[in-house]
Amino acid sequence: MKFVADRETMLRPLQLAASVVEPRQTHPILENLHVQAAKGGRIVLTGTDLEVELVAEVGSVQVEKAGETTIPARKLAEIWRSLPESAEISLEVGGDRAVLRSGRSRYSLATLSAEDFRIFEGESQETQIRLDCAEMRKLIDRVSFSMAQQDVRYFLNGMLLEVTGDHMRTVATDGHRLAMCTREEGIPETEKIQAIVPRKGVGEIARLMDESDGEVELSLGSNYLRVSQGAYKLTTKLIDGKFPDYERVIPSDLSRTITSDRNVLRQALQRAAILSNEKYRSVRLMAEGEQLTIQAKNPAQEEAEEIIAVAYEGNPMDIGFNVSYLQEVLSAVDGESVRLGVSEANDSAVMQAVGDDLSKYVVMPMRL
Repeated sequence: MKFVADRETMLRPLQLAASVVEPRQTHPILENLHVQAAKGGRIVLTGTDLEVELVAEVGSVQVEKAGETTIPARKLAEIWRSLPESAEISLEVGGDRAVLRSGRSRYSLATLSAEDFRIFEGESQETQIRLDCAEMRKLIDRVSFSMAQQDVRYFLNGMLLEVTGDHMRTVATDGHRLAMCTREEGIPETEKIQAIVPRKGVGEIARLMDESDGEVELSLGSNYLRVSQGAYKLTTKLIDGKFPDYERVIPSDLSRTITSDRNVLRQALQRAAILSNEKYRSVRLMAEGEQLTIQAKNPAQEEAEEIIAVAYEGNPMDIGFNVSYLQEVLSAVDGESVRLGVSEANDSAVMQAVGDDLSKYVVMPMRL
């Protein structure tokens, strides 16, 4: 196998394919990229950890000899990235070595047989969904920060993807806060479909959507989700489990509501958080009339107090929250103003941007 390519032509496909490969695998071949060169100037790169697989097709390559092999993923990607911009790079495989050459630079990498590399095969029966890349980015970015990390409730370590006849929705929760984002377009005459995408799969889809335009196609199988965009196909296995009934935990009767400028509230919380308890990250919100008082203190008896102007409806409120949860919501939403509503002082709060009913966030309170 031998081909010649420009550095820029293969840089992003190499980096994306290599990003799914985990180092220090029990099977050495899983640390490698499957590289296939086909006549007609086409290179196909495949990286996998058996849970997530990314296939990238690269055109406009000068293929002098067709063939396939596997090459250490991260080493190949790092060498390619470190070479000068606009460099012309040749890769030739002979025996158990792949040799890269560019100008006076030469690198020799160990290879493993492509016959032992496992490539994912899909199903004939799949649910197909097409949407803009920008919509997919929004569905992920608005909720992904609420996924759990290494929770024993394994079904929380991912993002729920729900498709019905009239909407498509993403939901994530770690048991302390919940994020939900809805797209008002589903698949006509479709019963509710729910799939839990694992944390790593969500991160790789988000990475793929960066710098991507146009449409993306989702193919949902019985135990996997495939995302196809341009020359890329990303397949992730799904988490086998039942996601909690998220609609049941979203309060509906919000008798006390704070409406604030999003940036003003975010900056006040950021300053108060400096003196919050490093372990619990708690802040106190006290609302009455047209002002919100934010207080924080720590075991060293240091205190912070911020007072900002808000529009408040309801009886006086005194409630505590993890400030990090509030900050992450304020960073995720758009719009100039946000609303925080609760039923009672010890109930969960619902946050959303004013005028945006498609994204909702539930944050549990803390004991003060």
